[in-house]
Amino acid sequence: MTDGYVLGIDFGLKHIGVAVGQTVTQTANGLTTIRAKNGKPDWSEFERLLGQYRPLAVIVGLPLNMDGTSSDMSDRATAFAQTLAKRSQAPVFLADERLSSWAVREDADLEGRDIHTRSACLIAQTYLADPTHSTRVDSHEQQST
Repeated sequence: MTDGYVLGIDFGLKHIGVAVGQTVTQTANGLTTIRAKNGKPDWSEFERLLGQYRPLAVIVGLPLNMDGTSSDMSDRATAFAQTLAKRSQAPVFLADERLSSWAVREDADLEGRDIHTRSACLIAQTYLADPTHSTRVDSHEQQST
Protein backbone atom coordinates (compact mmCIF):
# COMPACT_ATOMS: atom_id res chain seq x y z
CA MET A 1 0.00 0.00 0.00
CA THR A 2 1.25 3.49 -0.84
CA ASP A 3 2.23 5.81 2.00
CA GLY A 4 -0.55 8.19 2.95
CA TYR A 5 -3.85 8.46 4.78
CA VAL A 6 -7.18 6.69 4.83
CA LEU A 7 -10.38 7.98 6.41
CA GLY A 8 -12.49 5.60 8.48
CA ILE A 9 -16.17 6.43 8.88
CA ASP A 10 -18.65 5.14 11.43
CA PHE A 11 -22.03 5.94 9.85
CA GLY A 12 -24.97 6.82 12.07
CA LEU A 13 -28.31 8.53 11.70
CA LYS A 14 -27.45 11.32 14.19
CA HIS A 15 -23.64 11.18 14.40
CA ILE A 16 -20.99 10.13 11.90
CA GLY A 17 -17.57 9.42 13.39
CA VAL A 18 -14.48 10.15 11.32
CA ALA A 19 -10.92 8.92 11.92
CA VAL A 20 -7.70 9.27 9.96
CA GLY A 21 -5.42 6.28 9.53
CA GLN A 22 -1.79 6.28 8.46
CA THR A 23 -0.58 3.58 6.10
CA VAL A 24 3.00 3.72 7.42
CA THR A 25 2.15 3.11 11.09
CA GLN A 26 -1.17 1.34 10.45
CA THR A 27 -2.68 3.33 13.29
CA ALA A 28 -5.69 5.63 13.37
CA ASN A 29 -6.75 8.66 15.38
CA GLY A 30 -10.22 10.07 15.82
CA LEU A 31 -10.81 13.35 14.02
CA THR A 32 -14.35 14.49 14.59
CA THR A 33 -17.98 13.53 14.85
CA ILE A 34 -20.19 15.12 12.24
CA ARG A 35 -23.81 15.68 13.12
CA ALA A 36 -26.34 14.17 10.76
CA LYS A 37 -30.07 14.46 10.33
CA ASN A 38 -31.54 11.06 9.53
CA GLY A 39 -28.13 10.00 8.17
CA LYS A 40 -27.64 13.13 6.06
CA PRO A 41 -24.59 15.19 7.06
CA ASP A 42 -23.43 18.65 6.15
CA TRP A 43 -21.43 17.49 3.12
CA SER A 44 -19.16 20.54 3.27
CA GLU A 45 -17.56 19.07 6.41
CA PHE A 46 -16.66 15.89 4.50
CA GLU A 47 -15.38 17.91 1.55
CA ARG A 48 -13.11 19.86 3.91
CA LEU A 49 -11.68 16.64 5.41
CA LEU A 50 -11.22 15.08 1.98
CA GLY A 51 -9.34 18.17 0.83
CA GLN A 52 -7.23 18.37 3.96
CA TYR A 53 -6.13 14.71 4.10
CA ARG A 54 -6.39 13.70 0.42
CA PRO A 55 -6.94 10.08 1.47
CA LEU A 56 -5.86 7.09 -0.56
CA ALA A 57 -9.16 5.47 0.44
CA VAL A 58 -12.29 6.15 2.47
CA ILE A 59 -13.70 3.23 4.44
CA VAL A 60 -17.30 3.28 5.61
CA GLY A 61 -18.29 0.75 8.25
CA LEU A 62 -21.05 -1.61 7.14
CA PRO A 63 -23.29 -2.57 10.09
CA LEU A 64 -24.40 -6.07 9.10
CA ASN A 65 -26.54 -8.31 11.28
CA MET A 66 -24.61 -10.88 13.31
CA ASP A 67 -25.50 -13.57 10.74
CA GLY A 68 -23.98 -11.45 7.93
CA THR A 69 -27.27 -10.33 6.42
CA SER A 70 -28.04 -6.72 5.61
CA SER A 71 -30.33 -4.52 7.65
CA ASP A 72 -31.98 -1.13 7.26
CA MET A 73 -28.83 0.48 8.75
CA SER A 74 -26.51 -1.39 6.39
CA ASP A 75 -28.66 -0.28 3.45
CA ARG A 76 -28.43 3.33 4.69
CA ALA A 77 -24.66 3.04 5.20
CA THR A 78 -24.32 1.70 1.65
CA ALA A 79 -26.36 4.61 0.25
CA PHE A 80 -24.20 7.03 2.25
CA ALA A 81 -21.03 5.39 0.89
CA GLN A 82 -22.35 5.64 -2.67
CA THR A 83 -23.05 9.35 -2.23
CA LEU A 84 -19.60 9.82 -0.71
CA ALA A 85 -18.04 7.99 -3.67
CA LYS A 86 -19.67 10.51 -6.02
CA ARG A 87 -18.23 13.40 -3.98
CA SER A 88 -14.75 11.99 -3.42
CA GLN A 89 -11.85 11.45 -5.77
CA ALA A 90 -10.58 8.72 -3.45
CA PRO A 91 -12.00 5.22 -3.77
CA VAL A 92 -14.65 4.42 -1.18
CA PHE A 93 -14.92 0.99 0.43
CA LEU A 94 -17.43 -0.73 2.71
CA ALA A 95 -15.99 -2.81 5.54
CA ASP A 96 -17.83 -5.12 7.92
CA GLU A 97 -18.03 -3.34 11.25
CA ARG A 98 -19.96 -5.87 13.31
CA LEU A 99 -19.17 -5.40 16.98
CA SER A 100 -16.99 -2.28 16.52
CA SER A 101 -19.22 -0.03 18.64
CA TRP A 102 -19.62 -2.81 21.19
CA ALA A 103 -15.84 -3.32 21.35
CA VAL A 104 -15.30 0.41 21.84
CA ARG A 105 -17.83 0.58 24.67
CA GLU A 106 -16.17 -2.40 26.35
CA ASP A 107 -12.71 -0.88 25.84
CA ALA A 108 -13.27 2.44 27.58
CA ASP A 109 -15.73 4.56 29.48
CA LEU A 110 -16.75 6.69 26.54
CA GLU A 111 -19.92 8.61 26.15
CA GLY A 112 -21.87 9.99 23.23
CA ARG A 113 -19.95 11.02 20.17
CA ASP A 114 -16.55 9.68 21.37
CA ILE A 115 -17.89 6.21 20.63
CA HIS A 116 -18.32 7.15 16.98
CA THR A 117 -14.77 8.44 16.50
CA ARG A 118 -13.30 5.39 18.28
CA SER A 119 -15.43 3.10 16.11
CA ALA A 120 -14.16 4.99 13.06
CA CYS A 121 -10.60 4.30 14.29
CA LEU A 122 -11.32 0.57 14.46
CA ILE A 123 -12.80 0.65 10.95
CA ALA A 124 -9.69 2.42 9.58
CA GLN A 125 -7.28 0.11 11.44
CA THR A 126 -9.09 -3.01 10.28
CA TYR A 127 -8.82 -1.82 6.69
CA LEU A 128 -5.14 -0.95 7.09
CA ALA A 129 -4.41 -4.38 8.54
CA ASP A 130 -6.12 -6.19 5.65
CA PRO A 131 -7.76 -4.19 2.83
CA THR A 132 -8.96 -7.39 1.13
CA HIS A 133 -11.83 -7.64 3.62
CA SER A 134 -13.55 -4.60 2.15
CA THR A 135 -15.67 -4.01 -0.93
CA ARG A 136 -15.22 -1.06 -3.26
CA VAL A 137 -18.30 1.10 -3.72
CA ASP A 138 -19.46 1.85 -7.25
CA SER A 139 -20.35 5.52 -7.36
CA HIS A 140 -22.52 5.01 -10.44
CA GLU A 141 -25.19 3.10 -8.54
CA GLN A 142 -26.11 6.01 -6.34
CA GLN A 143 -29.12 5.93 -4.12
CA SER A 144 -30.52 9.13 -2.62
CA THR A 145 -28.85 10.24 0.57
